[in-house]
Amino acid sequence: MKRIHLFELEDFPWFPGWLRTCLTRLMVVMHRAIGSPEELTKLVARALAHSRQPTLVDLCSGSGGPMLEVLANLRQAGHRDLALVLTDLYPNTEVAAAINRANTPSLSYRTTPVDASRVGADLPGVRTMTGSFHHMQPALARAILQNARDSRQPICIYEMSDNSLPTAIWWVSLPLIFLMAFFLTLFARPLTWRQLVFTYLIPIIPLCFAWDGAVSNARTYTLQDMDELLAGLETEGYTWEKGRITGRGNKLYLLGLPT
Repeated sequence: MKRIHLFELEDFPWFPGWLRTCLTRLMVVMHRAIGSPEELTKLVARALAHSRQPTLVDLCSGSGGPMLEVLANLRQAGHRDLALVLTDLYPNTEVAAAINRANTPSLSYRTTPVDASRVGADLPGVRTMTGSFHHMQPALARAILQNARDSRQPICIYEMSDNSLPTAIWWVSLPLIFLMAFFLTLFARPLTWRQLVFTYLIPIIPLCFAWDGAVSNARTYTLQDMDELLAGLETEGYTWEKGRITGRGNKLYLLGLPT
């Protein structure tokens, strides 16, 4: 595989929750800037056509990423009964409390850990992974795909990078990603004192954002890497489709669809 599994800071259990939240707020802004919500809306709509349940089960949600916008887009497009359940192995308790406190019928955040490779039968629907699949090492990534196939549930995986550039380029981009954090912060919501202080006065957030951003690109499964993951997972009654989305950057997607 071209993919290299280096460490990302936010993957460690000891990484402060508030700092992880600050980073995920920047990722939400980044997703909007590159058009992720619109692209995901189209992909998820296709997956919904293969689901018996009008529910999206977002895995590795963090702060929710672009999926809240995707939900709004799909409901506006006619999926009036659609619901979104956010889940994570390490749920963001602050975001979960705010979402669940709002008591919106179509939106909830599961506060108990959900393992993406062992999703229970109590969570049927289209599984989505947005910018999170690259966090998984090959054995776990394959287990996630196999669990979706064995459960006969659709899955939609979306990555913000296609990892097509030489690996050395990602390290050259570190200063650029560092500087990008200062600009993205202006659009982060909510814009807390911690987000401001640890960006502009003590630039811990930009440093973490730069490292994790460069590493994320190097960790992304290429289309050829996905072929290796899918070897032996082809079966009658379930199809796999992978591809590249071009436009504001190059992204990758993988769809698993029960037929």
